[in-house]
Amino acid sequence: MVNEADESEGDAGVCGTILTALSWALIICTLPFSLCVCFKVVQEYERAVIFRLGRLMSGGAKGPGVLFILPCIEIYTKVDLRSCVYDIPPQEVLTKDSVTVSVDAVVYYRVSNATVSVANVENAHHSTRLLAQTTLRNTLGMRPLHEILSDRDTISSSMQLTLDEATDAWGIKVERVEIKDVRLPVQLQRAMAAEAEAAREARAKVIAAEGEQKASRALREASEVIGDSPAALQLRYLQTLNTISAEKNSTIVFPLPIDLLTYFVKAQEAVSK
Repeated sequence: MVNEADESEGDAGVCGTILTALSWALIICTLPFSLCVCFKVVQEYERAVIFRLGRLMSGGAKGPGVLFILPCIEIYTKVDLRSCVYDIPPQEVLTKDSVTVSVDAVVYYRVSNATVSVANVENAHHSTRLLAQTTLRNTLGMRPLHEILSDRDTISSSMQLTLDEATDAWGIKVERVEIKDVRLPVQLQRAMAAEAEAAREARAKVIAAEGEQKASRALREASEVIGDSPAALQLRYLQTLNTISAEKNSTIVFPLPIDLLTYFVKAQEAVSK
């Protein structure tokens, strides 16, 4: 088996040498027109992966700059190294607490190894995008709704690590994952709004009760102070009249002391006897 493999490699080397010589002969015979086909320009943000007779050339990806490609025996593939943005379409996800939500996200990634992205996977970009959709559904399906709504940063970081580990064999580097929007069913939105409104009303009632309690304590202390000094009650009457008159009212209510009425009642009872 080893001898057969060595013989096949030797035959391939001889055939490769012959085809390379024929390719050079073709270039020389068609000068200068062949130069338009042989010279290729690779941009600063690109790399070229070259295959000669079906085999990957040593040295990895080439570029940037001008490359010389032998016709008929060499093919090349340009790979863009710039960051790409993929907008994940809305995904219907069933959360851990059995709530159906629609979630969309955005993924930022780039090609980190041009040679691996061409040689190890048929279409690295398409594979990464499909994997991003699946990872989004799987990650959100293991979490309850309240974590999805309140802990987006942790979920995004978890998705980024998962995608980066899976796409490393494809020469892809996932830089960032962000959850854009979480859409809830209309009925669930109404239920959550009613719950929030009820919670606000309950807090308002508690605050009002606490205010009434503090006011009653203050009134009790004030009554004790006024009870110790009868003149203070009369001063309070006069202050109330001053407040009413400042508002430019046509009617003034003058409070009559109860003690005065009690005096007249006692005097009338004494006369009747």
